[in-house]
Amino acid sequence: MDTLLHTPTSMAKRPCSFPSSPSPSPNPNMNNQLDNLLRTFLNLADSPSLSIDHSFEHLLESSPCDADKSLLIDRALKLGSLLLEAGKRSSRKRSSVHNSLTWALPPDLTIKVLSMLDTQSLCYAAATCSMFYKCAMDPLCYANIDLTTVVPKVNNAVVSTMIQRAGKALLSLKLGIVPGPIMSRGSCQPMVYGIQNAVEVSNFSWNDKKTRQGKESSILSRSCLNPLSGDSGAAGAVLRGLHLYNIERIDNTSLCGALSACPSLLDLEIIGLHVELRQTLVSVSMNCPLIERLFFESSKTGRDDSLKSPTCVELVNNCPNLTSLALRGFKLYDYKLRILVKGFRKLKYVDFSTSYSITGSFLRNLGGNTGGSLLEVMILRDCIHLKELEVARLLTSVLAGDFKYLQHLDISNREGLAAAGDSYGRCYSSSIIPMKQVLEERPEICLLAEFPSEGSFTDISQMTDSDLNSEVSLSSLLSSIASDGSSFMYTSESNYSSDQTSGNEEGRDSGYVVCEESSDEYDYLLG
Repeated sequence: MDTLLHTPTSMAKRPCSFPSSPSPSPNPNMNNQLDNLLRTFLNLADSPSLSIDHSFEHLLESSPCDADKSLLIDRALKLGSLLLEAGKRSSRKRSSVHNSLTWALPPDLTIKVLSMLDTQSLCYAAATCSMFYKCAMDPLCYANIDLTTVVPKVNNAVVSTMIQRAGKALLSLKLGIVPGPIMSRGSCQPMVYGIQNAVEVSNFSWNDKKTRQGKESSILSRSCLNPLSGDSGAAGAVLRGLHLYNIERIDNTSLCGALSACPSLLDLEIIGLHVELRQTLVSVSMNCPLIERLFFESSKTGRDDSLKSPTCVELVNNCPNLTSLALRGFKLYDYKLRILVKGFRKLKYVDFSTSYSITGSFLRNLGGNTGGSLLEVMILRDCIHLKELEVARLLTSVLAGDFKYLQHLDISNREGLAAAGDSYGRCYSSSIIPMKQVLEERPEICLLAEFPSEGSFTDISQMTDSDLNSEVSLSSLLSSIASDGSSFMYTSESNYSSDQTSGNEEGRDSGYVVCEESSDEYDYLLG
């Protein structure tokens, strides 16, 4: 029993051998001594630097060996580093407290203000002080992510971090390389100007990117959009806008995979991506039923001929809310565009600039009570095969009361229009297009017709035989011109020839019989 009672006493005399045991609390007196020592040491900051240098050199000289001297130097550097970090940390805390007391807005309004900044400005604001950093980490601040740059700077990790910060608050995402300031064309003179109205167009263009100095390549890879599908697709599920510019590594598979994760997408803008028109529209049709705006510019001007008639029909049937459609730089045929323009009942904006093979016949007999009646903006700029005769018919129908909501029409062409009655000629000024009459009767319309002051060379050999043969004969053209030759007279639908452009043979690829004359047949195709 005595042995057992004395055992703890004998064990207590042994030193503790556990290195993980907590150290005893510092003595208050020791803390006071350290505070006084540090205060005395900090007071030396007012002393001349030369005296501090001499004192430190004296300590080094009094050291018996080189090892002690090295140890003194290391300790001096470490102590200086510790004091520097402590000073910076305390300065940030004081600044944060000061900003919190003097900043007039509460945190919720501060977050609201920060959410209105662009992404780069938001990062700058977050780096100013702790208070702004905490507010800038709120998901609402990343609802609209804009990571576009003039030169490649953004990588996949940055995109992933931003999307993760946004989470379920993500509304829009912009990625890629954008051009610098766009220079004026300077090669065309305005033929007729109407009242200038603001028109929604893309700020960027693949052609602008190609003219930039240097050959920068985006460092974003084909998997840069994968975060939209992460976390069970939480970010992509709420995304409303997706703009992608000149990301050369994105292919059909990666783009279609991203679109499949964005069922709520309303606004899609694609410029300079090496993706196919048909596959992209199929993916939009299948995955984005709510889409309202589609802007797609080809990176291969005039060479993408992938669009098929069934794809047009499916897009019309599956995306009924589309109000703005831009397909620029593709090889498109009029009967396909007619399926789209007539099929989308809410369509207000169309832009088919620089598109190859368009003659303008798709606009025949639109603008009444059928599809196309709500069009407010039509941009057919630099469509090399746009015909003078079709433009005349369009404006004549405007004079007849169609296209009542039209506010902006652009038929400018750096090569001039395809001349009426002359398969190989180009028109730089026209007597059959009633532009003056339209501007007098519809002064609210902005009518742009910028043509070169004199003819320039055009490679007419690229026009197909069916393009040339579909031109209305000269005799029928002359019969439709007024006696004074100043305007093109309106003709009835029965006098219009069916569209025989070079793409009609493709229209039979799936058993679709397409005829410009029969609106009932188009209604059947559109379901």
